[in-house]
Amino acid sequence: MKEGIHPKYVDCKVTCGCGNTFMTRSVKPELRIDICNMCHPFFTGKLKYVDTTGRIEKFRSKFSGGYAGGKNKS
Repeated sequence: MKEGIHPKYVDCKVTCGCGNTFMTRSVKPELRIDICNMCHPFFTGKLKYVDTTGRIEKFRSKFSGGYAGGKNKS
């Protein structure tokens, strides 16, 4: 390895949005993440919708009238 071109590899504290914290190693001393293995639906088996902008309701209201692509002929 060449001297002076690699970043320092330090202990890192990772904090999830659910409150879980764990230690690992990284080039940054602290990381904040949105989802981890303690709250991810794949690992927990529980379905959790993360809908902050109302996308699900927007989709349902847009396509609740029946056929999605066609317009009603009057």
